[in-house]
Amino acid sequence: MTAVGNIVFDIGNVLIRWDPTLLYSRLLPDAERRDWFLRVVCSPDWNLEMDRGRPFAEGIAERVARHPEWDAEIRAWDERWHDMVPGALDGTVAILESLREAGIPTFAITNFSAEKFAECLDRFPFLHGFHDTVVSAHEKLVKPDPAIYRLFLDRNDLDPATCLFVDDNLDNVVAARTVGMKAVPFTSPARFSADLVTHGIQVD
Repeated sequence: MTAVGNIVFDIGNVLIRWDPTLLYSRLLPDAERRDWFLRVVCSPDWNLEMDRGRPFAEGIAERVARHPEWDAEIRAWDERWHDMVPGALDGTVAILESLREAGIPTFAITNFSAEKFAECLDRFPFLHGFHDTVVSAHEKLVKPDPAIYRLFLDRNDLDPATCLFVDDNLDNVVAARTVGMKAVPFTSPARFSADLVTHGIQVD
C-alpha cells in the first residue's frame, strides 16, 4: 500500500467557517422566508457559478435584475459576505500548523470566488502556507468535477495514492477517490486527527 505523504484540504467549513444563515437570520428573521430566499434567490447553484469564475458584480447584477424586490438582501451577499464567515475552525488550523511543522506537505483544493478568496488571504494568513492552492474560480472548474483533482495532481506531479484529501462535502470526497486519491469526510477536527492516524500521519 502506498503511504500517504501529502495532505490536501478543502477550505470552507474545514479551515474557515462559512454559513449564509449567520447573515440572513438577521436580515430575514422569518425562517420560512429565509429558507426560500436561500433556496431560490441566492441559491447554491447561483453561488457555485461565482465559485466557477463568474465575477461577483455580474452575479449580483443578474440576480437583482431577476428579483428586484430583493435588491438589498441580494447585495448583502457581496457587501456583507464576511458576516457569513465568522472565523477559522481553530482545531483544524492547529492540525494544519502541526503538519507544516512536521514537514508534511499541505495543499488545498477549494470552491471559492476569486474576489472573496483574495479577501480571505488577507484575513486568514495561514492560507498562504500551502505548497499549492487550486482555487475553482481561477481554473474555471468546481468540485466535484474530477477534472479539478486531475489538474491538481498534474500541476504538482503527485501520485494520487500519496494524497489524503479532506472535505465537508461527501460528493467532493467521492470524486477525489475516483481519481485515486485517498479521501475522508470532515465532521470535526478530532475525527480528522483520527483519520490522519489511520493513514499513518501522527501530529501533536
